[in-house]
Amino acid sequence: MSTRGAEHHHHTVAEWLALPEDARVELIDGEFVEKAAPTFDHGRSQMRTAGTLGGSFDRRTGGPGGLGGWRLGTEVDIVLEGRGYRPDIAGWRRDRVAEAPRARPVTIRPDWLCEIVSESNRAVDTVIKLRRYHQAGVPHYWILDQTDRTLSVYRHTADGYLVALRAEASELVRAEPFDAIELRVGVLLGDDPDDDA
Repeated sequence: MSTRGAEHHHHTVAEWLALPEDARVELIDGEFVEKAAPTFDHGRSQMRTAGTLGGSFDRRTGGPGGLGGWRLGTEVDIVLEGRGYRPDIAGWRRDRVAEAPRARPVTIRPDWLCEIVSESNRAVDTVIKLRRYHQAGVPHYWILDQTDRTLSVYRHTADGYLVALRAEASELVRAEPFDAIELRVGVLLGDDPDDDA
């Protein structure tokens, strides 16, 4: 679904929100942009990443069983600067967002976003969203690329996102803002935790 063409219509957030909730569409620069169709590999990577980070961080700080301090969610509708996104995984620091953001859409800027790239949405995630998330002030942006099997970690600076880390599937890394724990990139990409890298 795209609005490119002779009769370009600049869509609004209200029109985006009026779409069926199961529509895999984002509103970027006035256009409806389809997200990639969910594949098993994409879903597995999303589950592994959310589960790995959630086990340590998605709880109150100082609580039993983990470091805490974050609120994590998958496929959350978020509006930033008049654009509507549904990132694969989003996170908000609890010291900044005291209550879980329950409204649809969430209008509180996330502290971290993660997109899992497939070939059909590569340019959207690696170019367009990279610019727009930076413009909206998102402090950290991760791109998990299933084709080249890498993790790219971006940190917000005044001049643009700085590449804080780029790692391959076989690597064990500390990736900000979750650098308190070590992560195997392959597991984030959907590999079994007990597989040899």
